Parts: sequence; structure tokens; C-alpha cells
Amino acid sequence: MSTEMLNAEPTHEKSKTISRSELVELLNQDLSREYQAIISYVVYSQVIKGAEYMNIAAELEKHALEELNHAIIIAGQIDYLGGMPAVEARIVRTSEKAVEMLQFDLDNETETIRNYRERVRQCEELSEYALGEQIRAILVDEQDHQIALATALDRNVPAPRKS
Repeated sequence: MSTEMLNAEPTHEKSKTISRSELVELLNQDLSREYQAIISYVVYSQVIKGAEYMNIAAELEKHALEELNHAIIIAGQIDYLGGMPAVEARIVRTSEKAVEMLQFDLDNETETIRNYRERVRQCEELSEYALGEQIRAILVDEQDHQIALATALDRNVPAPRKS
């Protein structure tokens, strides 16, 4: 493979170190995903119906607060890196069916986990170890959310995929 082809690989490939400004862009995408999670957990916790979902609804309310904390941490780190935190949330999907809403959340958490794992690696490449540790702490919560959602759906937790 030629040097040009190696250098043309996208920023998520392990062979390319990103710049601080690229990290800011990626963290802003993560921040938009956190906003999406806040909104979805707030809405889903209030509209999910059925006795079998009452405990789940209460858990989703807790998740909303944790996602808000994640958004504050990520926004602070974006500012630290000299960027301006994003203000737009990703699209929130809704449904009349509780199972579909929970699946939307599980899919979003799985994507978030995959991205944050990559972000930890990128932070370490840039010697931004404290930021990497902040994201590792967020990952613990995100994986707890993923486990809770998979359990509520009576599914296995999705296996980690390489980004």
C-alpha cells in the first residue's frame, strides 16, 4: 500500500494521530450525542407505559441526570482545548412502543461507547491523559446504561466493535 493511501485513511483509523482541533470536533460530536441522550431519556422516562416498565422509567430518569453531567464534563474539556462547545443535539427518535424506544437508547449507547473508547485512545496519543481519564469515567456510566437497557430488552450486551 502506498504512503499516500495510508495518509488518506479517515481520522478514526488507528494509524493516524489526530490534531487537537480534530479532537475538539470529535468531542463536539460526542457532546451532541450527550444532548440527544438527555432529551431521549427525559422523554422516554415520561412516556413509557405499562406496569412492566415503571422501574425502567425511573432508571431512565437517573440516566438523564448522568448524561447531563457527561455533557458538562465534555463541554468543559472542549473549552479547555480552546474550542466552543456544540449547542445542537442529534435527532431523537421516538415511538409509541416502549421496546422500540429502549432499542433506540441501546443503539445510541452502543455507538457512544464505541466513540468514547476511540476518544480515550486519541487523548492518549495527544498526551491529554487527564481528558482520557474523564472520558474513561464517563464510559463506566455509559456501559452501565448499556447493560441496563440490554437487560430490560432481554438481550445480550452488544460486543465491542473496532471503530
